[in-house]
Amino acid sequence: QLRLVESGGELVQPGGSLRLTCATSQYTLEYYAIGWFRQVPGKEREAVSCISHTDATTTKYADSVKGRFTVSRDNAKNEAYLQMNSLKPEDTAVYYCAADLWGDGQKWNDPREYDYWGQGTQVTVSS
Repeated sequence: QLRLVESGGELVQPGGSLRLTCATSQYTLEYYAIGWFRQVPGKEREAVSCISHTDATTTKYADSVKGRFTVSRDNAKNEAYLQMNSLKPEDTAVYYCAADLWGDGQKWNDPREYDYWGQGTQVTVSS
């Protein structure tokens, strides 16, 4: 059982930046595609971004975050990251990372593709 832990969420002003981290202390994250999703109360979970396994040759972004968010990974540290710049109030949500074994990112925005999920971290964008 792969246990994922997100961190880095906090209150930030519009236009600000945050970096979310998805980490595991078990096994290796290298063989998993990592997806980032977000959810607000009363709405469905929304796919935000994804990075494919191992060499990270594929990255995906929702249209709403393209040009503002960047996904990356450090396999040596067993971590993945979501750098979020130019944050807007509509980015406010609980952000989750998820892992898809040998995922290539082709069905990156389908939550059913992911085998493991973290507990989420709250991001609030407000002045």
